[in-house]
Amino acid sequence: MSEEGIPEIRGFRSSAMVWLAHRFFILKRGMTLGVRAACFDAEGRIFLVRHTYVAGWYMPGGGMERHETALAALRKELREEGNLEICGEPELFHVYYNRNTSRRDHVLFYRVTVEQIAPRMPDIEIAESGFFALDALPKDATVATRSRIKELSGESEKSDYW
Repeated sequence: MSEEGIPEIRGFRSSAMVWLAHRFFILKRGMTLGVRAACFDAEGRIFLVRHTYVAGWYMPGGGMERHETALAALRKELREEGNLEICGEPELFHVYYNRNTSRRDHVLFYRVTVEQIAPRMPDIEIAESGFFALDALPKDATVATRSRIKELSGESEKSDYW
């Protein structure tokens, strides 16, 4: 077996077919993709945010833009929502279908160790944020937030639905 392999897409015909197929997929089965992370500090506390436009406490994250890799989107969202820098390698924990948002949304969920480089001040998007001990979560942490934490700790099995 060759170690090098061959390019997945090569030549005009392959490129044209892939281009056409993706145009069809946009119309037929377009989907959105986002990233979210369970961000733990050195003390084992988890970072949560409370947005100004929806109720409850969430793990930070957001949608991926065109031409953006998942890890670039993750780094961007953690920086924007919490002034967080990732320490080490992010661990992809699971991929979820987020049917609560739309019929076409999926979430890449990561577990990361982070360091907060500066306090995150409230603004038009983030009302409040902070690190919380796992046994002292805010009372209005969302069902999804609590479910993901239980999955991370092994208290419950991974769901395929956010």
